[in-house]
Formats: sequence, structure tokens, C-alpha cells
Amino acid sequence: MTILPALHTAARAAAHPRPHHPCGCAPHTLADRPDATVVRHAGTVAKAHAPGTDPAALTLRLATARALPGVLLAPLRPDPLPVHDRLVTFWPYGTPVDPDTPDDAPWEAAATLLARLHTSPAPAPLPPMRGPAKAARALARLRAAGPHPARAPVERAWATLPPWARAEAPMPPSTTVCHGDLHLGQLVRAPAAADTPPAPGPWRLIDVDDLGTGVPAWDLARPAAWYACGLLPPEEWSRFLTAYRTAGGPAVPPAGDPWPALETAARALTVQTAALTLVKALAAGRDLDEVEQAVVDACDRMA
Repeated sequence: MTILPALHTAARAAAHPRPHHPCGCAPHTLADRPDATVVRHAGTVAKAHAPGTDPAALTLRLATARALPGVLLAPLRPDPLPVHDRLVTFWPYGTPVDPDTPDDAPWEAAATLLARLHTSPAPAPLPPMRGPAKAARALARLRAAGPHPARAPVERAWATLPPWARAEAPMPPSTTVCHGDLHLGQLVRAPAAADTPPAPGPWRLIDVDDLGTGVPAWDLARPAAWYACGLLPPEEWSRFLTAYRTAGGPAVPPAGDPWPALETAARALTVQTAALTLVKALAAGRDLDEVEQAVVDACDRMA
């Protein structure tokens, strides 16, 4: 049995714990990637984490989510369940951001949740935030994918980063709890109260795989990089930054130019995005589109 049918079975058992519960639910596969497989059954989501995930580290990350339910979506059980050779966690289903209504993107909610996360003490000892490790893995994937004309500027931009941003040295000392992979796909509306009709639930952050202590600027780096590349309109960047500052977020000064605090992480996320863009283009045997080329061009300017 592959992980996908086994995961559907585990999700059904979690959604209907009573034996022989009659079930007419249609199962849904939400994601099926080498690093994560996610399925939904009724109101329960089961996620198979990447092969080789450290169970002790994942359990600490789950404990943090359970201790900060006003920021992070809380898991349904405190520890991962082994299924085949993967660790599986269970979550309530939350409504994601609608990609078809970009003008309604919850930038203020994302920024406020980040600020609350960054100012919350870690409820348990946490491993380091895994953002730099993900960036380094993106570069490794690019190098393994083969030659591409745009690889050289990406490599040059990578070489300009300090060792900690390339996961070649420890991050600067910090006790700040960071998400590690913030983007709008990491927000969902938590299950609402049993109103009639149901009211929309509050926004919560999801995905604890990269959660840990580290440099909080990393969590602002993706929207900062998009803004710097011309991919995020200035007004949306301003909404995000203003909301983060208003909520007391510590990653940037409360006023003035935020870029000195954000520059290193934003450069790293730009390189990571460009590297993954080239990997996907090589796999599909296609040219870069306009947005992808803009990210590569940003790497060229960095170098």
C-alpha cells in the first residue's frame, strides 16, 4: 500500500473514530508531493510529513501549536502517528485563502499573526527555524537538475549571502519563535463556532514543519522579496508592514526604513524562489515566464 491510500484510511479513522461509523464522505487529496502528502476526510486533515522527519522535533513543534491556539491552528493529537515509513499529523480542516480573489488577500491578518508569534515565548525548547535549510535545499535541487542558462546569476547571488542564510553556520542567537515558511498559503480560517449559519472562523497559521527559534525577519522575507522584485504592489506591502509594526512585531524597527533588517532574508528567499523556478522549468522543458524571469533578474542585480 502506498502512502496515499494509507493516509486516506488514517484520515477516515480519525474523522470517524467510532467503529463501523456509516460514512458517505468523499475523500479529497489536497497535496501529493515528495515532501508532503495531505488529504481531507470530512472535517479532518491528515498530513504525511517528509521522509526522515525527526519525530522528537515534530512533537515539539506540535506542542507549540497546541500552546498557541490563537496564532497557530492546533493539531487534533499531540504526537505524530507512524504510517508506513512516514510521520502523520491530524488537523481540523480550515478554509484556505481564495487564490481567485487576490484583492481580498489577508495581509493584515498574516502580519498580525506573525507579530503575535514573534512576541510569544516558546512554550517548550524548539529546534532552529528551518528557513535557511530550505533555501539550501532549493540550491541543491537546482544543482542536481542540470545546466540552465539562468543558473549562473542565481549561484552568484547565493554566494553573496552570509553563511547563516545558506545554512552553513548557525543563525544569529535568538529565542524568537518563527514560522519559517510564511506565505498566504499558510493561512486558513479555523473551524467556526457552531452558528447558524456558520460565521467565518478566525485566521490561523498552519504548517509547523519549519517552525523554530531564529531570525524573525525570515518570516517577512517572502513578501519583502516579492515587493523588491516588483511582484507585490506597494500598497499591499505597505498594508502588511504597517500591520506587523502596529502589532508590535520585533523583526523590523517600529518606524523608518525596514530594509536593513530584511535585506539578507529577502535576498535568500529571492534566490530560493529563483532556484525552484529553474528546477520546475527544467523538469517541464519550457522557457521561463515573465514572473519567473523577474525573479532571476533580481538575482542578477543582487550579484
